[in-house]
Amino acid sequence: MNNAKNYVRVDDHGVYRVGRTRVSLDSVVIAFQLGHSAETIQDQYPSITLEEVYGAIAYYLANRKTVEEYLKKQQEVWDAFRAKVDQNPCPVVERLRKLKGVAIQEQE
Repeated sequence: MNNAKNYVRVDDHGVYRVGRTRVSLDSVVIAFQLGHSAETIQDQYPSITLEEVYGAIAYYLANRKTVEEYLKKQQEVWDAFRAKVDQNPCPVVERLRKLKGVAIQEQE
């Protein structure tokens, strides 16, 4: 009798997901590292069950080195994406940045 459940899977893009949802393992692990309880994490991501939260945390704890390496790679991907976006921001972002600058100057 093998009723083992898989609480973490890797999607087609190489992203670790919790259960059959689109919630990333990154989200659960980072919340856990910040000290959030499993119940709080489940409240933040209602598409995953409390069992899946605990399963994802257990997966992280059992595979800490692998998950830490994965998280580091994910951070590098996001950093590269942000740098690219910052180099060529859309007009809306430019306008919002200008408005923010004006608001800050008016407060001073």
